[in-house]
Amino acid sequence: MKKRIAATMMAGLIVFSLAGCSTETAPETAKETAQTEAATAKPEETTAKTDGGSKKKYVIGLAMNTQTNPFFVDVKDGVQKAADELGVELYITDAQDDPATQMKDVENLITKKPDCIIIDTCDSDAIVSSIEDCNKAGIPVLTMDREASGGEVVSHIGYDAIKSGKLAGQYLADTLGGKGNIVELQGIMGTNVAQNRSKGFNEIISQHPDMKIVACQVADFDRAKGMSVMENILQANDHIDGLYAANDEMLLGALEAIEAAGRLDEITMIGCDAIDDTIEAIKGGKVEATIAEPPFFLGKAILKTAYDYLEGKSVEKYVILDNELVTSENVNGLVTKE
Repeated sequence: MKKRIAATMMAGLIVFSLAGCSTETAPETAKETAQTEAATAKPEETTAKTDGGSKKKYVIGLAMNTQTNPFFVDVKDGVQKAADELGVELYITDAQDDPATQMKDVENLITKKPDCIIIDTCDSDAIVSSIEDCNKAGIPVLTMDREASGGEVVSHIGYDAIKSGKLAGQYLADTLGGKGNIVELQGIMGTNVAQNRSKGFNEIISQHPDMKIVACQVADFDRAKGMSVMENILQANDHIDGLYAANDEMLLGALEAIEAAGRLDEITMIGCDAIDDTIEAIKGGKVEATIAEPPFFLGKAILKTAYDYLEGKSVEKYVILDNELVTSENVNGLVTKE
């Protein structure tokens, strides 16, 4: 069954709070999910040892997709925080956004015979064979943030990516009065998160015939690519009213290009994730909005779910965490970390 998580999550774990905010709705799919984004830059041979009072000390493998993106660094920090609190030992890997590397990482984790493995996938399809290898080895698998296309997964925790895209689209529609030239920067399209954020965004924009997407390009959730892609878009388009970047890293790269071109006052911008740099940009008046999907609490949630499962407790198959629109009006009330 689907479970929606609000201000508190899984036995009191705080997700995040915005002054006056509510919980996230379920995605427009019939699946059940529990997804989490965690991140570390350690190789597979690295272990993170913790102390705790649990009757049994569990060992959990954490296969991160990257540690160069601040979002996933915060995810990893959330996982580590929960591990420290629960006395769990972690084996952490960093695939550096390479699906082939992640497959090798999972293979190496299997040889260590952990109690379970948490995967933050680089590619929803490519990871399936690795999950099936875990299934054959009898090692439970949990996923977070980005779903896998197959294999047996105990639980997935994540944010509602379709809702996220819809919030962004509605914000631009409301702010621009339902008209204008729009740019969309897409993430890694091999992931369900990028696909669904774009789907939700375009669903809203399509309801406004006077809003035209003049450029839609992939920038792979990467700041440098976001800047270079936006530079080209700016050169090709003399008039742009709004920008939606499917994550804050791309947004911040695009912001650099827009500032350099002297077009900051022309373009209304919204991103997704609410990382620290974007929060500061909103407070400074350079960026109008983002969608809060606090990665730290995602990391805590997935580790707590894995621990509960190993303790023999019932866990939800699909858990949806809250995401909310953040603007200058509520940014000062945003809590993204403990």
